Amino acid sequence: MDRFKELSAFVIAAQRGSLSAAAAAEGVTPAVISRRLDSLESRLGVRLLVRTTRRISLTFEGNAFLEDGQRVLNELANAEAAVSLGGVKASGHIRLSAPAGFGRRHVAPLVMAFLEDNPDVSVSLDLSDRMADLVNEGIDVAIRLGEMRDSSLVSIRLGQNQRAVVASPAYLARCGVPATPDELAHHNCLALSQQRGWVFRDATDASGSRVLRVSGSFECNDGAVLREWALAGAGLAWRSMWEIGADLAAGRLVSVLDEFAAAPVGIYAVFPQRRQVALRVRLLIDRLKHHFSHPDYWKP
Repeated sequence: MDRFKELSAFVIAAQRGSLSAAAAAEGVTPAVISRRLDSLESRLGVRLLVRTTRRISLTFEGNAFLEDGQRVLNELANAEAAVSLGGVKASGHIRLSAPAGFGRRHVAPLVMAFLEDNPDVSVSLDLSDRMADLVNEGIDVAIRLGEMRDSSLVSIRLGQNQRAVVASPAYLARCGVPATPDELAHHNCLALSQQRGWVFRDATDASGSRVLRVSGSFECNDGAVLREWALAGAGLAWRSMWEIGADLAAGRLVSVLDEFAAAPVGIYAVFPQRRQVALRVRLLIDRLKHHFSHPDYWKP
């Protein structure tokens, strides 16, 4: 029980940004929260939080520990709900947000299957590449690609997203195959308008990455259009495997620079911090995680 209270104090303090806010959420005094954090850090042997009179911030170790802590607390809540709710059916409305292309291809079909199994639930699905404000827009859960840095939200890792540089066989036959990322300067790169650049593994640092600015004759704010242009032989594109996996398997596209590919990033479900998450939301997240975390799901 003490370990659970310590973990809960840490997660809530990290999410709320102060001991007083965490104490109010837990219904105890700031001194109690402080003692629980001291005990947790002493037991782990690392500093998780830097505390001042006004606010707290996460250390490197604390940031790494936060995701695991959130997951443990959420899984405990799910386990308790599964036992205590028994045969109670999920009901009510879910407001769900997801990136446009990914949501169209991989979220919407699973939502349809989810609604078939839960007829008393309804869903509003917002497909948009903008970063929605979950709290102010009343969104229950959002699907996001990329590592989570907003500690005010609870994040659950659903799977992973790998990217690859691809082109059509015709383009590569005409323009050649780049041997290193630096050779992209001599190629027509089809870029996403809002992207800072393409990310590659840093050859000088096995654990690092580098962002390479690319250029070409065409850029667009819609990744699906870039895929179509790559298929048409117009140039190279840096696309996600969830989008181009079937094209690679069929030979319509060919991946290059695979040995320089950056590590995959996470696919997450994020939602505002609450003491209780509705059963309908938990069940939907579980459905998405069941599919996205299974390697066979991503096979063409």
